[in-house]
Amino acid sequence: MNDFNWLQLLNPEFYILLEFGGIKIGLLVVLFIVFAETGLLAGFFLPGDSLLFLAGIYSETLMQQISLGNDFLNVTVFALMVSIMGILGNMAGYWFGAKSGTYLYNRKDSFLFKKKYLYQAKEFFEKYGNRAIVFARFLPIVRTFAPVIAGIVSMDKKKFMFYNIIGSFLWSYSMIFSGHYLHQFFLDQYNIDLKHYIEYIVLIIVAFTTFPVLWKIFKKRVHIE
Repeated sequence: MNDFNWLQLLNPEFYILLEFGGIKIGLLVVLFIVFAETGLLAGFFLPGDSLLFLAGIYSETLMQQISLGNDFLNVTVFALMVSIMGILGNMAGYWFGAKSGTYLYNRKDSFLFKKKYLYQAKEFFEKYGNRAIVFARFLPIVRTFAPVIAGIVSMDKKKFMFYNIIGSFLWSYSMIFSGHYLHQFFLDQYNIDLKHYIEYIVLIIVAFTTFPVLWKIFKKRVHIE
């Protein structure tokens, strides 16, 4: 921690390998970030997708202290824990949206809150309806505000929970299992350790997940002009 610099906060590997007093706390930090991204409305700047993909690569390290003695079980249980935190985070976001009403629309912009993100999530929700809760899980920024919008528009709670559970499970299991087994595949077949290419992996995932959002903004501006 003596060599800490603020840029590390943008690096998913920093959270995964984090230690406090010699104790590895990466697992707890990853779970908290997944919850915070939607539950605290303060996680839109955190590396959500790349964090889970890399967490899959480092799943053995993350589960070391509570290992079940089987690689597949460890990855499965880890993904399950992430899914649960994602579900709880969305529930908190929904509750906040239902209770706050139009408060967020009148709130001034700050470092942790940008009103434009709220409007983007609302537009996304209106376009895809209930399915937006599932799709939003795979889109940075949108997934932070989608459950809030669902709460504001009083989306049926049962429907919200149904899509919330599906989206959280799809997101966590696809990202974590992809990271874990792709790492294993490249290591076994080509003797390539993906841990040595973390920076490139993060850039590729960020580019892939943010492209749909950026493309939509670009098209909207071209249409206005």
